[in-house]
Amino acid sequence: MTNLTATAPPEHPQTLQHTPNVSTIKIDYYSVKKAALILRALNHKLRQQLLKLIEEEKKITVTEIYVRLRLEQSVASQHLAILRKAGVVSTQRDGKFIFYIINHKRIDEISNFVNELVA
Repeated sequence: MTNLTATAPPEHPQTLQHTPNVSTIKIDYYSVKKAALILRALNHKLRQQLLKLIEEEKKITVTEIYVRLRLEQSVASQHLAILRKAGVVSTQRDGKFIFYIINHKRIDEISNFVNELVA
């Protein structure tokens, strides 16, 4: 029989450890949850459309986004916030306008992680 116990190191609230005599398996649930939120942000049809539009335009305002995609402004803003939180888009102020741009470095990191995960 295998014993699994949840422990809480100071930097992460909950870690699962397998504690037989020989080996230890550590799963950092906090990091798993963060990774799942990032992947979930990308695995959504509307957010994929947002990313495609931002990539095509290189930089675009939220107004241009919701007009082009025929969305309510609040819907566009909510989905952009999720993408910002995942780090895949960022904002750039130019005068009174705020433009959304793709964070290519972050997209590459996520892509490499996913490729490694499914390999």
